[in-house]
Amino acid sequence: MLRVALAAHEPVVPRGGPAPPRRYDGPVTLRLYDTATRATRDFVPLEADKAGIYVCGLTVQSEPHVGHVRSAVNFDVLRRWLVARGYDVTFIRNITDIDDKILIKSAEQGRPWYNLAYDMTRELEQAYDALNVAPPTYEPLATGHVPEMIELIGRLIARGHAYAAEDGSGDVYFDVRSWPEYGGLTGQRVDDMEIATDADPRGKRDPHDFALWKGWKKATEPETAAWPSPWGPGRPGWHIECSAMALKYLGGGFDIHGGGVDLRFPHHENEQAQSRAAGFGFASYWMHNAWITTAGEKMSKSLGNSLVVPSVLERVRAIELRYYIVAAHYRSHVEFSFEALEEAAAGFRRIEHFLSRVAAVAGEVGLGGFAAGFEDAMDDDLGTPAAVAVIYDVVREGNKLLADGDSAALREAASSVRAMLAVLGLDPLDVRWRTDDAATAGLAGTVDVLVKALLEQRTTARQAKDFAAADEIRDRLTAAGIELEDTPQGTTWSLKNEGR
Repeated sequence: MLRVALAAHEPVVPRGGPAPPRRYDGPVTLRLYDTATRATRDFVPLEADKAGIYVCGLTVQSEPHVGHVRSAVNFDVLRRWLVARGYDVTFIRNITDIDDKILIKSAEQGRPWYNLAYDMTRELEQAYDALNVAPPTYEPLATGHVPEMIELIGRLIARGHAYAAEDGSGDVYFDVRSWPEYGGLTGQRVDDMEIATDADPRGKRDPHDFALWKGWKKATEPETAAWPSPWGPGRPGWHIECSAMALKYLGGGFDIHGGGVDLRFPHHENEQAQSRAAGFGFASYWMHNAWITTAGEKMSKSLGNSLVVPSVLERVRAIELRYYIVAAHYRSHVEFSFEALEEAAAGFRRIEHFLSRVAAVAGEVGLGGFAAGFEDAMDDDLGTPAAVAVIYDVVREGNKLLADGDSAALREAASSVRAMLAVLGLDPLDVRWRTDDAATAGLAGTVDVLVKALLEQRTTARQAKDFAAADEIRDRLTAAGIELEDTPQGTTWSLKNEGR
């Protein structure tokens, strides 16, 4: 819990004491785009060799679609790169499991809100796991931190930045006019902003004031969705949830706050205002990933154009979907189409095929060093498109080396490709992407024996100059989804859609 005395006006600090002074004096290599300053800045952490990150997770109201998981994949890459650069990373990503939308959808479905939230959380975890998104250091649930939220609201009231509504509703609001810096994150003046629509405006002093606490509406809301508070039973507003959880696990000041670009306003603007008004430095850098759109619009349930992850994974492998997301810069909007997804998948399979050909002549290689240009690309605001281009360059040169068989240069190229893919969470030889199902492994062995038998027949036919028979065997294998490649070392085979 935040150590906050509700009636005290003196500064009260969260876990771990006040935010430590900047004492990082190492060489700065990583530069990140900071939404707050609208500039690319040197990444200078609050504490040397450590990075604290808070990412807004999902409101678990429905099945996760491709647009939902982009944020998780993008910030997973950030985390992996920071680790590769030697940082000790504390990574917090929350789950919003109580919200107006959850209450509405659960009522429509005729089941308890907490059951809907729980089921959707499990589906979200399965999607993250399928896409090799590493588990966070901790994943707090909003419902598990209501006491911290109540204390933070009390602190804001004590400091003159929040008030309880006088209409008997039990609502509590943040007074945006009391905080001169409100609008600083998004560069807006209060009078130019959209008014807050998160609660009944009749209890507000200003229509822009936003809800910190929502009084229980006995006639329309289940009793299970209400917690006791000094202002009567109710539940927290959306924005206060993330502030309380970030402060609890990362302290009064931390390095990076991330999320989707659609969260900049009002969610992140309100988070920053209420946290700093409470006396905490909060986030030093704000990072936002762009949307994946369909027909030019944000992918969402309301548009009816959602592509839930399990359905997409019936068309491509999970590693290919992750590659599709990673290959685009995190701040670039991506217009989704299955044609583009399948084109990306085909490109990734060319990288995989190089590694499988190397394994056939040199055995499996380990992780090596990064090729020239890769580190510069990643240090330049996580420039994954340029980083992927470096990988393709190494693969192209490696394919030339394959003509001469095994060599130190070939193994070095393959190990470098693996190392670069690993940073992106895309190393196909990582145990995470390999199946350990015995039945599948046994089937793969059986297919290998059968294909090799047909390849021997094809070789015999070619030696006898019976090219029609050789072509017929190749066509039969192609129709079965098996690709052949004739090399100086012999013919190799692979499945077109291996692993789906």
